[in-house]
Amino acid sequence: MTITITAFERSPDGGKGLARDTRVRWALEEAGLDYDVRLVSFRAMKEPAHLALNPFGQIPTYEEGGLALFETGAIVLHIGHQHPGLLPDDADARARAVAWVFAAVNTLEPPILELTMARLFERDQPWYAARLPTLEARVRTRLQQLSARLGDADWLDGAFSAADLMMVHVLLRLRSTGLLDEVPRLAAYVARGESRPAYQRAFADQLAVNTRAPQPR
Repeated sequence: MTITITAFERSPDGGKGLARDTRVRWALEEAGLDYDVRLVSFRAMKEPAHLALNPFGQIPTYEEGGLALFETGAIVLHIGHQHPGLLPDDADARARAVAWVFAAVNTLEPPILELTMARLFERDQPWYAARLPTLEARVRTRLQQLSARLGDADWLDGAFSAADLMMVHVLLRLRSTGLLDEVPRLAAYVARGESRPAYQRAFADQLAVNTRAPQPR
């Protein structure tokens, strides 16, 4: 059955790999799976056809046969459960990998997104200067906790897994803030993730979409 995912017709980041479809592309590349990409505009994301796939009008979505999924954590875990390469065979190690996927999207991503959204959209607000140190402190705390757990290991729990894929992509959002560079272990960890051939292919595919000349309508 053909796998089809949705992605931005024009990503807000211009193809820097921060859009969440990158996670799904990366997972599919790690698993060695072929897939199609259906590009959607912001207008199309709010129309009934797309809302039937994701009721919140977001990307990416995942379709395979009669199955339709949304939420990147769920999609990546589905791929990992169905195909080798993303989750350990050992039951306990697999459970730990799943826990780290949830940690990436529930514990690390919310304060990182709050910070990056403030930097993008609140700079002109009177409260911005007073609020920024608090937002940065929250992120620094999480980074130090994650760094302490990672230690000198290459990956979060043994071999590379979906846990690292999700965590690396979440951390990539911090690159423009400089906070990642304050934690050398995590900067090196992210660099290891980016160096994986599967990530490079996923990044190149997304970049190609966003650097392609717009087609006349």
